[in-house]
Amino acid sequence: MLDILEYVHAHDFIHRDIKPANFVMGTGNHCNKLFLIDFGLAKKWTRRPIPFREDSLIGTDRYASINAHMCFEQSPRDDLESL
Repeated sequence: MLDILEYVHAHDFIHRDIKPANFVMGTGNHCNKLFLIDFGLAKKWTRRPIPFREDSLIGTDRYASINAHMCFEQSPRDDLESL
């Protein structure tokens, strides 16, 4: 799981919806490989200061980071916290 997130973050993206249902095992020749799915809330990470936003929670509330619950823009650390 950490290797997958490291790969996503190395390409300057944040998933923003890390939860058990978004990790799946492959089939056939990939049956021993873990995949991360559902990039519908993913966002390009600009590495700029993280502003406050007044929107609603982004992600699944049960697995969302503290910053997400406090309506702060998310960063890679929030993906890790959700993990």
